Amino acid sequence: MAAIGHGADAVYIGGPGFGARADAGNSFSDIEKLAAYAHRYRARIYLTLNTILFDGELEQANAIAWSAHEAGVDGLIIQDMGLLKTDLPPLEIHASTQCDIRTPEKAAFLDAVGFSQVVLARELTLEEIAACRAAMPRARIEFFVHGALCVSYSGRCYLSCVESGRSANRGQCAQPCRLPYQVIDFAGREVAHRKHVLSLRDNDQSGNLEDLVRAGVSSFKIEGRLKDAAYVKNITAYYRRKIDALLEKHAAEGWQASSLGATAFSFTPDPQKTFHRGSTDYFVRGRQPMIAELDTPKSTGKPVGQVLCLNTRPPQSLDVRICEPIANGDGLIYTDSHGEVVGLMINRAEELPGSRQRLYPRDSLSRHPDLAPGARLNRTRDRAFDKALEGESARRTIPVDFVLSSDRQSVSLSAHAAGETALVKEPFCAQAAKDPVKGLESLRGNLAKTGETIFAARAITVEPAGTVPFIPASIANRMRRAALTELEKRICRKPAPRLLAPIAAAAPFDSLDWHGNVANAAARSFWSEHGVKSIEAAFESNPKGVSLETAELMRCRHCVRHTLGLCPKMVKGDPQAKERFKKLNGGHLKPEPMKLIDPKGRTLIARFDCRACEMTISLA
Repeated sequence: MAAIGHGADAVYIGGPGFGARADAGNSFSDIEKLAAYAHRYRARIYLTLNTILFDGELEQANAIAWSAHEAGVDGLIIQDMGLLKTDLPPLEIHASTQCDIRTPEKAAFLDAVGFSQVVLARELTLEEIAACRAAMPRARIEFFVHGALCVSYSGRCYLSCVESGRSANRGQCAQPCRLPYQVIDFAGREVAHRKHVLSLRDNDQSGNLEDLVRAGVSSFKIEGRLKDAAYVKNITAYYRRKIDALLEKHAAEGWQASSLGATAFSFTPDPQKTFHRGSTDYFVRGRQPMIAELDTPKSTGKPVGQVLCLNTRPPQSLDVRICEPIANGDGLIYTDSHGEVVGLMINRAEELPGSRQRLYPRDSLSRHPDLAPGARLNRTRDRAFDKALEGESARRTIPVDFVLSSDRQSVSLSAHAAGETALVKEPFCAQAAKDPVKGLESLRGNLAKTGETIFAARAITVEPAGTVPFIPASIANRMRRAALTELEKRICRKPAPRLLAPIAAAAPFDSLDWHGNVANAAARSFWSEHGVKSIEAAFESNPKGVSLETAELMRCRHCVRHTLGLCPKMVKGDPQAKERFKKLNGGHLKPEPMKLIDPKGRTLIARFDCRACEMTISLA
């Protein structure tokens, strides 16, 4: 509910099972309450049913879909095409990013088989998004604009399943990509030590929203499952403000929100003040120099200062030159001499002259031997900001216009909002107000008292013009309450689903290996009906059918070589740099594989396809 209250037009949520975050399930009683709350603003609720399904699970997944329909959910987000072969309720069907939608051909196919909305792969560029838009005559495009990034194309990661038995395609990813790795080149040289070379910075497309719309995106998605309420409030509010500014700028072009209400916040949204692993706009504008967060998979916080000196005599403290004030109870981090990120809790902060503060840490400075003058401090816990978000931090209201008219027999009040009208009428012989100015002020004051409703008075008109009747406050208040109650009933309805009828279409490929994630007979039947002749079973349903010695467990647009400055494309046009690269790469430009060794000694092989500009990960 925090997301809706802070301006979201829709919320995606996991149900009792088969969501891509197994630990983020919700009961249908809670989902029903959320849907009722969302529909007050004509916002939508989408249920995630986006894992692959085994044969014995389709019936249960279908039952969950019908329960979601009864609870008021507006659509289903799915991965497994077997669900399309079941009797689904009349809800919008959205293609999850787990469907691995990277090409116009795949997007066009999903449009044809009836998906109302498709969530494209996060790795796409603006040009690739536009190509998908051009290929789809009916379906809408949704694109992730904020939150955690998977290093592999979604739906194409099997590393967690192989190493721990926890399948990403079943919502159980153990996130081995967040581990530190020792990187060894083909000659046995260490090129990175305990670096998080597969751990990506967080997605942040806030600077690209306008261009994403022009490329064809109509729904911006925030990754937020398993995040706390402060994160949800902060990030939703941040994008609500960004989007509202764009809607105002392009109002003449017909840009408008898909739900109702204006949201006012009691805080200033700032993504750096809640959990984030740095930020990147990924590949939207092409390959960037650095998209991995090499030093830590944890929150990187916001820069707040630099250590000037340590005071080791009790009570121990450190003097800091600050760029932002630090408060009692804040949590800070710094990087030690081994490149590890270390936390530092502050009990008390005192002001010093000249943009300086003296900080008294919770732990003894002896526990921080690498904390020294010059160390840069980031804040990962902003106690004052967290406190501001603990209570009510936003109010979302729908502007309402009142029109009051009267004659000698009755008084009428109509309330108008969102294209709906509610009319209430009471018998009352209204007389002209003795003092028209005060009478009009009193009348408008009473009608404007919308209180805890979802409405905020915008315009109050008295008819006929030039007349000001005397209406007792008790009558005006009663009529206002009745009108707003009726108006809310008229507005608060489930938005009509946009259902797309399937049309004949052939799949854009004629074979699916185990990466196609076909785990049940219904999915096999679906693909066969659309022209796929060779279909292998999903790894999760037939692990013995996959040779792990050669299996591609990840395919990524992220590249470890590029991250470490060891990409052959970086030396293009520089003969001397080319020769240096060749000496380190077996005498040629084609990049040799690299070994990635995790803290438990498990070894992976990273291979590099420079033509496709992609990296694959397999077992050593």
